Formats: sequence, structure tokens, C-alpha cells
Amino acid sequence: MLSCALYAQNKRMNVVFIMADDLGLNDTGYTGSDFYETPNIDKLSEEGMVFTNAYSSAANSAPSRACFMSGMYTPRHGIFTVSPPDRGDRTKRKLIPIPNVEDLRKDIPTMGELFKRNGYRCGHVGKWHLGDDEDGTGPLSRGFDVNVAGGRAGTPYSYYYPYCNNKGMCHIGLEKGKQGEYLTDRLTDEAVAFIKESAHGEKPFFLYLAHHVVHTPITAPQSIVDKYEKKVKGKYHTNSVYAAMVETLDNSVGKICGIIDSLGISDNTIIIFNSDNGGSEPITDNYTVRGGKGMPYEGGNRVPLIVKWPDVTKAGKISDCPVNNIDFFSTFQMYLEGKIGDELDGADIYPLLSNEKSSIERDLFWHFPAYLESYTDNGKGFRAKPYTSVRSGKWKLIYYYENENTELFDLDKDPLEEYDLSCVNEEMVSILKKKIFSWIERVNAPVPTKLNPYYEGD
Repeated sequence: MLSCALYAQNKRMNVVFIMADDLGLNDTGYTGSDFYETPNIDKLSEEGMVFTNAYSSAANSAPSRACFMSGMYTPRHGIFTVSPPDRGDRTKRKLIPIPNVEDLRKDIPTMGELFKRNGYRCGHVGKWHLGDDEDGTGPLSRGFDVNVAGGRAGTPYSYYYPYCNNKGMCHIGLEKGKQGEYLTDRLTDEAVAFIKESAHGEKPFFLYLAHHVVHTPITAPQSIVDKYEKKVKGKYHTNSVYAAMVETLDNSVGKICGIIDSLGISDNTIIIFNSDNGGSEPITDNYTVRGGKGMPYEGGNRVPLIVKWPDVTKAGKISDCPVNNIDFFSTFQMYLEGKIGDELDGADIYPLLSNEKSSIERDLFWHFPAYLESYTDNGKGFRAKPYTSVRSGKWKLIYYYENENTELFDLDKDPLEEYDLSCVNEEMVSILKKKIFSWIERVNAPVPTKLNPYYEGD
């Protein structure tokens, strides 16, 4: 604890956090894609530390980003899903879901405010999805000095200039541009500009570059799409347009790393690459895990994570210790202030990064008291019904509220979650249920109990 605080006093590092949107666990070269090309992300993985059991704290965007930005689990801030919480066929919803909060409350500290109070110049570029500057819930009110394109939008208004939808809603800060300009490229240029402005100033800087790719709508520059149309398709990955979107993301990572190198600040800059949740099936295929975005299975919240921290992480080091995106707030608060606030739920992962420890003993939780319709069968089914889940060591238990049934998986032996062991290992089910109920009480998590009067049965 002391060594980390002293390190911060001696050398305050710049921090660049690159967040992809809906990028699946297997959507990069270094994680095994057989079609998409990501040479720049792969290079970063070779230079930094790779986490093979990295999780988002929710299986879709708004709650995951709220957890990341606050360092708190969903019950602390009330953003459980992308509103509304009662999605899907109401005649198939047995329970009335818990009401959902859409904006991150003003009384909840953000990572931007953490860096700001420690003397950083803070920039936000891209997707915010937690409020809007006009009513004090956007980046400029939450610790960031610069905000480009950040508002309530969860889906891009458009991937092409002038970045407006058919209702005339446009991303702020992108008013000037060129016809045909692509959003990922433009956000990258804005991020590069922020880095150049900040690189040799009196303050260190924190940049949160939150891309919209690879979120729908699936569209990309035709010149890149043509490249993949000519390429032999993979066994699992075949979508040429999606592949082109992944490539624009990879190009962005390359440009960000390149400008950091060219400015001579690479030895003083932490670079983190992550995704807000799992890949969106069936657009992509999270073939080494089960399910995808919005689901309670590993495909919903297992994500790529690379951390390059000069003089701390060893190049090419791989950690299989489970980590969560709530951990970043705790880690940086410990790094900057030598303490972790009692209100935070994450762990300090600096000992993992520095190779001081190989594991952190704790349980991870997910709480989703809502309904989310499926992508298939015209949305008649559900990707998720109300549940709470826990990962404890190699074990994962999903507890469903509709019928109080459970699913138990041994993730070491069964990463695809094909074999539900709840009937053959009742002792472990009991242990993990107690952990869930204890956690629910500790964080005051609301659970759905009221019956839906429109329910007609399955």
C-alpha cells in the first residue's frame, strides 16, 4: 500500500483508457479471431499485460460504464440496464422489474473527478451514456475539462459526418468535418489533439477514449469492407463489415500509441484497452465462451483487457486472475491517494500488475433485476431474466428470481458453461447462494418480488 502511494508521489503517470463498445472476447487477433485483423492491439498485448479472466461489471453498456466510472456495483447507483427494464414480451415476464436509473447521479464521484482533484487535465472523447452536460450529468460536470461527443446516446446517431440522426440529434463537438468522414477516425483525431495539447503541460493527463465501434449499426468505410470481402472467411468470424469496424478500432489504437511514442511520453503514460461488455451475437461469435451481450453467461461480460504500465507491467505477462472494470477506480485511487474509499466495490489490482501477487482472493457479483429481449425469434424470447450471479474461484452460480432456480458451472473444466452442476453439487449451490444473499444485504440490492399481472406463462 505504501509503495504504491510513494510511487505516485514520485512520478504521476499520464493515463489513456481506450474503451471499445461491444467488442467480444474473441474479436482480436491476440484472443483468437480467425478473420478479424488487429495488429496494433496485438502489439499492445505483447508490450503490456494481458488478463484472460477480465470482466465487465454488467453485460450491457450503461450499467457497465456506470460501474467503471464510479467503481461501484450496479445496486449502488441503480443503473441496471439500458432503459427500460421491462423489455420484451410483457406476457412472458413473470415479475415486475426494478425501476432503472438512466443517469449517473451527481452525488456519486467519478473517475474524472478522482483524477481532477489529483491535478490531472482530464479529457473525454466518445460515448458517455451516463447523462448530459446540459443538466449536469455529462463529462464536463463530472471532472472532465474537455468533452467531445459525450452525451446520453448509447447508439451512435450516425457513423458518418455530420454525425446526426433523422431526428436532428447530433454528437456535440463534431460540428465541423468532412463529408464521408467516419466516426471512429474522427474520435481518434480528437483524442490525438487532446494528447498533443496535454503532453508537455504542467499537469499529467487522463484521457478516456470511449469508442462507439463495434456497436450497431454495422457499417464501415467501403474500402476496408472490400478488403475483407476478398479474404477467406473464418470458421467462426465471417462478417466483412464487422471485420472492417474492428479494423478501424485497431487503427485507432495504433494512432494513439503512435502519437504517445512520437511525443516522447511513452515512458510516462499508462495505456489500457478494454471493452464495456461481451460481443453481440449473432453479429460476432464469442466461440470460446457461452452467449453474448446482455446474457448472464461468460459471453455477456468476459472481455479483452490489456494494461501497459511502464516500469510496472512486464511485456507479454499474462494473468488469469479474475478482475472487473470496477477495479480501475480503486486501483487509481490507491495509486494517487494511498487509500480506497469505503464506498468502492473494486480491488486494487496494482499488485497483479507489478507481479507482487499472482491472485486476489475475492468474489465477483453481477446483479440484473430486469428483463432484456432476445436478438432472435423477433424478440419474443429473452437474453436475460432477473438474476444475480457470483464467481467464486472456479465456481459460478446464477440465481434466477422468477422461479428461484440456479445454474452452477465449474469454469475451469467447463468454460463454455455447458454442464449445469446445480443438481449434483448441492453443497456448492448452498454456499454460493449464501454469498449472493449476504452480498445483496450488504449493498442493499433491490430484488424483484411483485408479480406481473400481464403474465400468461411460458
